Parts: sequence; C-alpha cells; structure tokens
Amino acid sequence: MKKLKVAVVGFGHLGRWHADKVAKLDASELAYIVEPFESAQVKAREAHPECIITGDVSDVLGKVDAAIVVTPTSFHFEVVKTLLENDIHVFCEKPMTSTTEQALEIGEVLKGRNLVFQVGHSERCHQVWERRDEFSKYFEGAPTTRLNRVAEFKGRATDVDVVQDLMIHDIDLLLYLFKEKPISLSSKGYKIRTDKWDHVSTDFKFKSGLKANITVSRNHVKEMRNLEVTNSCGTLFFDLFENKLLVGAGDATEDFVQEVPYEKRDHLFIEQEKFYNSILKGDDIFVDYQDGLNAVEIIDKVLLSLDSGEETTL
Repeated sequence: MKKLKVAVVGFGHLGRWHADKVAKLDASELAYIVEPFESAQVKAREAHPECIITGDVSDVLGKVDAAIVVTPTSFHFEVVKTLLENDIHVFCEKPMTSTTEQALEIGEVLKGRNLVFQVGHSERCHQVWERRDEFSKYFEGAPTTRLNRVAEFKGRATDVDVVQDLMIHDIDLLLYLFKEKPISLSSKGYKIRTDKWDHVSTDFKFKSGLKANITVSRNHVKEMRNLEVTNSCGTLFFDLFENKLLVGAGDATEDFVQEVPYEKRDHLFIEQEKFYNSILKGDDIFVDYQDGLNAVEIIDKVLLSLDSGEETTL
C-alpha cells in the first residue's frame, strides 16, 4: 500500500502524540514536523530524527500529501487555508477554526477540490457508541441529558476559552448522538484563572423537546468526563474517563445498577487511520467539514449568550 507523506503542524502536548501515530501507522510516513519554537524543535528532532523539522508551514507545500494541524486554535484558520489552497489533505484538531466566519471561508476553499478534510472530534471514538442500539429506548422521548467535562487547571490552551477548548467535545457528541441541532441555548460562566471563560454551563433546547446541559471547567477540583441520559426507562451514565457505562434500568428485577465496561481505545490512532482510509480508499470522512462547521456555529452562540447574559436562538 502506498504510504502518504505527512506533515504534523505543531509539536506541543497533542502534536507529539499525533507525530508518534504518523510514524507508526502503515499508511503514513512522517516527512515533516512544523514547529516555530526552538525548544520544541529540539524535542522533535530527538523524538523523530528521521524527518525534517522546520518552523514554516510553507516549507511543506508541494512536498507532502497530507497534514495534521495541531497548532493552538487561533492559528488553525491560516494554516488550514494555506494547506488546502495547495491541495494538501488536512486533518485539523478541534475546533476547526476560531469563528463561524473563518469556518465558512474554509468551506469556500474546499469547493471544487477533491480533498479530504477531517476534524478532530475524538470523543466519537469511544467503543460504547457502537452499542447505542442496545440502549436505544433510553434515548427516546426527549430524555434529560447532562454532559460534564471538568478538570483541574493545567495551564494549557489558554489562548482560547473553555468553550472552544473543552465544551466543543460535548457539543459535537450531543449532535452526533441525537442527530439534531438545538434551537436555542442559554449560558452562564466565570473567568477564574485567565481573562477568558474558565467555567461555563449551557442549557440547550431542541425542537423535539430534548433538553440538555453541558458544564465544562478547567478550574475544577478533580477530572471528570461523563454523559447522563434519563427518561422513563431509567438512566444511562457514561463515564468517559473510566470507560464504563452504568445502567439504572427502571424494569430491573435484581440489582438496580448494572455496570457495562467497554474497551479503551487509542482515539488518535483511530482518527488517523480513518483519515488515511478516506484518502487512499475513498472511505466516508469520519468527521467532515459540515460536522466541524456545526460545532463552531454553536460555539459562537454559546459565547454570544455568555457575553449578553441572554438566551440565544440558532
């Protein structure tokens, strides 16, 4: 099988993991690492002496088949636009851009180009979602839904607020699981450790009657990632940190709570494998441009609600 020449743009915390996957997968060859900071370049050379390290993305144009963009969010737009305009397939970590306007411009660049553009919404990779049909009755009748993604302050991704950094994971997950976009939302938040939103809670309303809450924080006392779905059948509690599902069935005859563990997966490995299969085999794009746009549009509305203090319609 042909190996795709790949550039990893950004060699920070997540970029290092992505570079390792590129180097190990059969479909890819790590040809370039683009990293502007000298200290990170040193680490890149130590980890991957076989590839070329450069500080300028223009050095990879015409020399690679695909690129993985793992820069801070504020740089996504310019980097992605440059790569796509030079006919390079792109896998961009979430969020695809900082604003809806930028995302729409990326859409214009993609028109007429036979390119794979994938967005890194990795929460879709949990093995448990493949078993959704087994628990479909819990998703019926507009269940009450809560998603929490909170952690201690780690000092990373402070170029953006917690909405773009963390909530975007759960916004995409909400859209993915319920196949419906909200009609309105209302948000409240706090700026605690930075000059941006560090803790945000948003209530979403849907035409079907579904109501959902997403709470995210990067200034919490411990790390938790979970999704709770409750209707007249009972409760599903997905612990996305411990990789297990707790089922509280209303018709249980013995133990009310049943634990259903599920396989822990390497999400970055899965995402990259799907990206390369879309390029080489024509497989459907795992998380496509429209998925990325939908998430960015809702992020903008959450931020609008935070700034205005009012409910916002979509």
